[in-house]
Amino acid sequence: MLDRRTFLIQGALAGAGALAGGWAAPLRAAAPPSQWPPYAQAMVVDGCGFIGSEDAQPGEALSKTLIEDARASGLRVLQTTVGPVAQYEGAYEAAMRDIAYWENEIVLHPDVFMAVRTGADLERARRENKIGMVYQFQDSAPIGEKLERIDDFQRMGLRTVQLTYNVRNLAGDGCMEAGDAGLSKFGHSLIERLNERRVLVDLAHSGRRTATEAIAASKAPVLISHTGCAALVERPRNKTDAEMRAVAQGGGVVGIYLMPFLRESGQPMAADVVRHIEHALQVCGEDHVGIGTDNTVSPVKLTEKYKRLHAESIRERRTLGISAPGESETVYLFVPDLNTPRRFEIIAALLSQRGHSDARIGKVLGGNFARVMGEVWG
Repeated sequence: MLDRRTFLIQGALAGAGALAGGWAAPLRAAAPPSQWPPYAQAMVVDGCGFIGSEDAQPGEALSKTLIEDARASGLRVLQTTVGPVAQYEGAYEAAMRDIAYWENEIVLHPDVFMAVRTGADLERARRENKIGMVYQFQDSAPIGEKLERIDDFQRMGLRTVQLTYNVRNLAGDGCMEAGDAGLSKFGHSLIERLNERRVLVDLAHSGRRTATEAIAASKAPVLISHTGCAALVERPRNKTDAEMRAVAQGGGVVGIYLMPFLRESGQPMAADVVRHIEHALQVCGEDHVGIGTDNTVSPVKLTEKYKRLHAESIRERRTLGISAPGESETVYLFVPDLNTPRRFEIIAALLSQRGHSDARIGKVLGGNFARVMGEVWG
């Protein structure tokens, strides 16, 4: 089974050949404006992102290209997934290996990366123009039935736990479970332990009832690190206005992703991203919206190999029962006119062009995520 990191790297780099019959180079933004003057000083946070390449072998050190793309991105904080999804066997060990991998990369590249443990670390990353790395689970499977593992993972740098992936686990139902049974008894205990250890609760991929019950159960603000707006495109991966409003009322943040679920069909574009951001702003208010791309930092390149890997990934996800409606072998996990490491600056420029203030844009780019992260982590 492909783990979450491998699937996203392979899928995101699979390219956009269906759009124009076969491009051989990275797509570049054409029409959107590309500069937003305050960007260099902004707190730019990707609530769910990845650094990697489909050519790299498991455990292989980051390449010079990946490092340079990360440096050029302008990101100050990257919340990245460690551990697998939708599997319990070996999940604990896999998460430990992923954390160890990133701890080593941070040591190897202290001029580019730094470990984030507290709110003060977030500001230090911004001030020193580094990328603060935050470890996130996209499934609570590595914890298994042993809540004491949260203590161990927290000491190792884990700062955010997504309760479920698309399917049911011990904590509750994911967004693909038709029964939508909600949060389990164990899920309530899990949230209580996460709150005690000052680890953020993330409700991306969760079922509707699971999300509603988890928001109510948590004593701390929660995240939906990467999603879209169901009011615009009804997909299980997208969140309803009621869910998003409840997150905001609890002081949390909703991150908009750059995924196929932003439109009914075809490849999503920057205009779709902006449309979902603006809807979320209307529902949640400007203090409770962010961006979680669910993409790799490096831009997509198209080859036949990438298209093949993407199609294989989608077929495997369907076989495993974890594929969501809207996933397609010919629609890829990126936005063509945001296909650059500095995609956050393009989004900022588009929002500015539409009349949003620099202060509001700064909150959306990452100020809101950073505020809640600091509040919960201390």
